[in-house]
Amino acid sequence: MSDSIKDKYEAVIGLEIHSQLLTRSKAFCSDSVEYGLLPNTQTSVISLGHPGTLPKHNKRAIELAICMGLACNCQIREYNQYARKNYFYADLTKGYQITQDKTPICYEGHVEIELKDGSTKQINLERIHMEEDTGKSMHDQDLYSSLIDYNRAGTPLIEIVTKPDFRTGEEAYAFITLIRQMVRYLDICDGNMEEGSLRCDANVSVRLKGASEYGTKVEVKNMNSMRNVQRAIDFEINRQIELIEAGGKVMQETRTFDAMKNITIVMRTKEGANDYRYFPEPDLPPLVVNEAWIEKIRSEMPSLPKELIAKYIKEYKLTEYDARVITDFKETAAYFEQICHHTGNYKAAANWINGAIKSYMNEQGIDISMFPVKPIAIADIINIIDEGKLSNSAASQQVFPMMAKHPERSPLEIATELNLIQDSNADSIEPLIDEVLAKYPEKIIEYKEGKKTLMGLFVGEVMKLSKGKADPKITNELLRKKLD
Repeated sequence: MSDSIKDKYEAVIGLEIHSQLLTRSKAFCSDSVEYGLLPNTQTSVISLGHPGTLPKHNKRAIELAICMGLACNCQIREYNQYARKNYFYADLTKGYQITQDKTPICYEGHVEIELKDGSTKQINLERIHMEEDTGKSMHDQDLYSSLIDYNRAGTPLIEIVTKPDFRTGEEAYAFITLIRQMVRYLDICDGNMEEGSLRCDANVSVRLKGASEYGTKVEVKNMNSMRNVQRAIDFEINRQIELIEAGGKVMQETRTFDAMKNITIVMRTKEGANDYRYFPEPDLPPLVVNEAWIEKIRSEMPSLPKELIAKYIKEYKLTEYDARVITDFKETAAYFEQICHHTGNYKAAANWINGAIKSYMNEQGIDISMFPVKPIAIADIINIIDEGKLSNSAASQQVFPMMAKHPERSPLEIATELNLIQDSNADSIEPLIDEVLAKYPEKIIEYKEGKKTLMGLFVGEVMKLSKGKADPKITNELLRKKLD
């Protein structure tokens, strides 16, 4: 398809993100939500919907939903009522899903995404509501039958529903990246799309630029990575434009994304709200959220990356690049914060994380949670360098590898054992300087005639004579006094 044809159209995209909540039990009963256990071992008569059983509220799930709403600048609803969403499918033994229909607990929020070109865009949220997850259908375990694992049924979810504010797959990718980072920082969800704990559906339509009415929307499901969300949306935009240009009509339907073929495939005709026959859940009392509860949750919320970046740039004087790299992952930011509790050299702390530590983790194929050296030990090595007892090169090339192998040992102990502690005594450095200057009388003349770069030669020679133990700072000062 030519760019001239594609430029005639505008895509209109809305996202629905389901996020499993990090609770220990299910949304409306005490069944465990532990992932990866044998199929159908984490169920009960309540989660399976046996007659006569009654659900009850999960306080932690409610708090996590409110937390996400506050982080997304939402209004929090005081009076909440649950509803039954009725449909027949094997992954819900009850024949209905407990969800929120008319009274979502969070509404009218917004977040700001950042695009590759550095521009930002506000994405408005329709709602964040609470509901329970379904069981998991498995179509590849048996040649002739589909199997159902009900361990997931009843797991607490929040569904984040956006306004149709996206125009490209790139914008959708940026939004999902932000949401995953937020839920991880807030300990709301682990954000693992591969395991299904964070899932995204996209509603995609196209219209001629300048048109006021939306086109027919198509829902795309089963996208198990952020990159696949972008790929699926980009494909669907092109498919719909080509269909319209050929004189066809876009049908309202649900499609799935085949990542191997990079295409979307029809699953079923899209249901409407009437097909679900929503009505109030009679077995759950209304949930009332008061202002005191909301403020308590707000006061306990950790800082989000945007706040930390501003703090690191303003208070710690880091570059924007360093601040962004450190805050990419919550665990890395937490490690950095712990280093900063024990040293005031924040720039050095950032350099160690983005340099030697990051290189070590890449080589070992681990993340910061598995890194063996404690933050206080990194702070210690920074402080030893700042005190002039150890050079940066010796610290990173010799002491740090030993710290990684023997994390129980202190950097000072290792540096002493390796005979790397620098000599800051002017009385012991001066004879070495005299020896070097006596060796290069012609270079002294060149230096005094303006070739100041020769200072590097003199310092290097002193370091050789001292076997790397002379303090470079003291050496520089003494050399300048003698030469100038």
